[in-house]
Amino acid sequence: MPGIIDYTTFILTAILINITPGVDFMYILGKSIPLGRKSGVVSALGISTGRLINVLGAAFGLSILLAESAMAFNLIKYLGVIYLLFLGGKALFSKSTKNWPMKMSSPQKNKHNRIFISGLLTNILNPKMPIFFLAILPQFIDQEYNNSLVPFLILGLTFCTTGTIWSLSLALFSAHFSKKVQTNPRTGHWLERIKGAVFIAFALKLSLEKKV
Repeated sequence: MPGIIDYTTFILTAILINITPGVDFMYILGKSIPLGRKSGVVSALGISTGRLINVLGAAFGLSILLAESAMAFNLIKYLGVIYLLFLGGKALFSKSTKNWPMKMSSPQKNKHNRIFISGLLTNILNPKMPIFFLAILPQFIDQEYNNSLVPFLILGLTFCTTGTIWSLSLALFSAHFSKKVQTNPRTGHWLERIKGAVFIAFALKLSLEKKV
């Protein structure tokens, strides 16, 4: 492919990176298992949209800003920390842990809008993501094409595509456990607590990240 070096290796690298468990992984599980397939798919699409925004941000210079400006990096980092703490605290202490299965009084459309936006934010409020794209993608771009957006965007969209396939697969697979969990309140309670603890752990980990 013009401007791209070893595209097959990049695809394999993208797959390995995407399937590595992280915040996105836990968010999809946290929506698919208690709320079912549709909510899981919406959460996966929200995360994939955030991933796409990070790719575009890296392509058009946001990564350079974050890499060079400690203030910009820390601003995004602490917004991400606060949001993850919010998600973790909500899972640990919300009343839904006492009233399993979770009841949604709001219309389905509004519920899914919130799930989508929340998934989007968990991805874009990680300052390491655009910097990661800026560090990894150029390794697979021919030096003669360094000033071209085309190979960068092709690689970025490839990463997003493999990530979306994985996220949707994870959502659909984990949704199979939805009915079993919803009929077992004790399992549901522990699932929420574990999810909350994991989000808080990720928040603490993100707070220790430093600009490279």
